[in-house]
Amino acid sequence: MPISTRAMQVAEPGTGFRLVQVDTPEPGPGQVRVVVEACGICHSDAMITGGHIPGTTFPVTTGHEIAGRIESIGEGVEGWQVGTRVAVGWYGGGCGYCDACREGDGVNCPRLRIPGVAYPGGYADAVLVPAVALARIPDGLTAVEAAPLACAGVTTFNALRRSSARAGDVVAILGVGGLGHLGVQFAARMGFDTVAIARGADKAELAHQLGAEHYIDSTGEDVAKALQRLGGAKVVLATVTNGAAMAATVDGLARRGELIIAGATADPLPISGLQLLGGTRRVYGHASGIATDTEQTLRFAAQTGVRPWTEEAPLEEAGAAFEKMLSGAARFRMVLTTGR
Repeated sequence: MPISTRAMQVAEPGTGFRLVQVDTPEPGPGQVRVVVEACGICHSDAMITGGHIPGTTFPVTTGHEIAGRIESIGEGVEGWQVGTRVAVGWYGGGCGYCDACREGDGVNCPRLRIPGVAYPGGYADAVLVPAVALARIPDGLTAVEAAPLACAGVTTFNALRRSSARAGDVVAILGVGGLGHLGVQFAARMGFDTVAIARGADKAELAHQLGAEHYIDSTGEDVAKALQRLGGAKVVLATVTNGAAMAATVDGLARRGELIIAGATADPLPISGLQLLGGTRRVYGHASGIATDTEQTLRFAAQTGVRPWTEEAPLEEAGAAFEKMLSGAARFRMVLTTGR
């Protein structure tokens, strides 16, 4: 039967959060109902609540960094049990029949189902999701740790492991914020000669604490020249949302080096064709991944000690936590908890 639960909703684009009671129905065929224990706050949530993501209908319950446990299972769902700890990220299911889905690239499905857009998201006590979107949470991770890894974590981990970089190569992470502080940790644990790039000399200690071997202060030196002194970067993973800052790294790429864009920005990148032809470099974007990618991210993090740095807030304080995240005052990742 349906269960009555709390949810934090936005009634109209750009308005604030309000606490409401909603009915979360029994799962239908291919679905499961997940009791939410924690849900991370992502910058993409601001795009959803602002009405900038096509397909969003209001009132909306956003949230796509979900960690909890299976509470009930719909018809036809196999391989899952009630009580299993699971996470759900940006990939909330696909059509299952397009070329992308058939090739295991469902995050690029033209009918991608994003939690908080295609169906109510994780700023709630419970959420109904397609079973295909589930990723198992290993015992070594808490729900609060797992939630940001389901989006920010898989984005950085998947980008690095699918890049051309191999252990020992110079890999730079541009930005050490919500995405970047995970990128630095993953790069270091993967055996890369890890470089952190950020604004200000004061972030050097943090970068080294996260695992970086080198730190470049983009306000104090030429980033490209600094990278070339290290031999050139095989990969620069850009987690910032500044096109000029991304472009400033291109001349620091090694032969056949890659600039991978994970930070969502509408800024143009001032890059010339000559910069890419010289050294046969390339620039491309990277979206997060499907549920199996998330599960592998969680497993790698549990095994190697990668952890998001988080601040917690109760579900009913979603508005204040959301504003703290947007202002940059949060300790990397804000996570809502339900007490469930």
